Amino acid sequence: MSKPAAEIELSVADVRELLRVQHAQFAHLPITAGPCGWDNAIFRLGDAMAVRLPRREAAAKLLEHEQRWLPHLAPQLPLPIPAPICVGSPNESFPWHWSVTPWFAGETLDRAAPDGDQVEVLASFLQALHTPAPAEAPHNPWRSIPLTQRQTPFEQCALDYETHSGALGAQLHRIWDQAVRTPIDVPPTWIHGDLHPRNVLVHNGRLSAVIDWGDLAQGDRAADLAATWMLLPQADDRARLMSRYRSASAQTWTRARGWALLYALIVLRSGDPEHQETGQATLDRLRAGP
Repeated sequence: MSKPAAEIELSVADVRELLRVQHAQFAHLPITAGPCGWDNAIFRLGDAMAVRLPRREAAAKLLEHEQRWLPHLAPQLPLPIPAPICVGSPNESFPWHWSVTPWFAGETLDRAAPDGDQVEVLASFLQALHTPAPAEAPHNPWRSIPLTQRQTPFEQCALDYETHSGALGAQLHRIWDQAVRTPIDVPPTWIHGDLHPRNVLVHNGRLSAVIDWGDLAQGDRAADLAATWMLLPQADDRARLMSRYRSASAQTWTRARGWALLYALIVLRSGDPEHQETGQATLDRLRAGP
């Protein structure tokens, strides 16, 4: 499994033309190609904005979720998120919706470690996000479901890991078994759905933004709390986050470890060396605790 190929490749000239037709007030600004993720291409627009466009049809609906719901969530969150400044519509030259968003300074967390006091910031962000979602909020077919419905992917990923990297070990299998036996004991809330290190930005040691909200959904907050093991290398910091996030039960943390294990095994199959590094680090942290 590797990053999907783009179904549409866009140049700086293409983006400028889209702006000229739909948001001409920005068309004169400098445009530079930025990073491409699995789902979206990013172009920097001037000093303070970005243009975010789907690379493939499967991502188009996810971007529409961001466009609808991020303006609703942004005011309640203590960290910036890419709520759109304006929205582009499909036309004859580009078939999907696209966004102009703020540009956030910083590097992804896998490349820039935050200062220790940012654990409290992360805990505050998660608590502010994990609030009741309206009935019409998105339902994600991979994140909004109980872990019991991910048993088959776990077994496939675990077998692949053990074939190529050695035994997963009794401790990690026990973490999974405990997680899938633990019922969801809290009502569904908003979840980011993809809180890995490349979706959290750090600037001068401070958390500066949380990006890439395509998997935004209503679901079990444990799916996000898995980030405890994906984002925090130090066991003391993980324990501190767990104590500062006051609305999670012991059962929720048990499920969160299961989600972290599943995410780790999935990214280890990605073929992306940086994702694989995150996956292996997450396994090591789950073994180390808490």
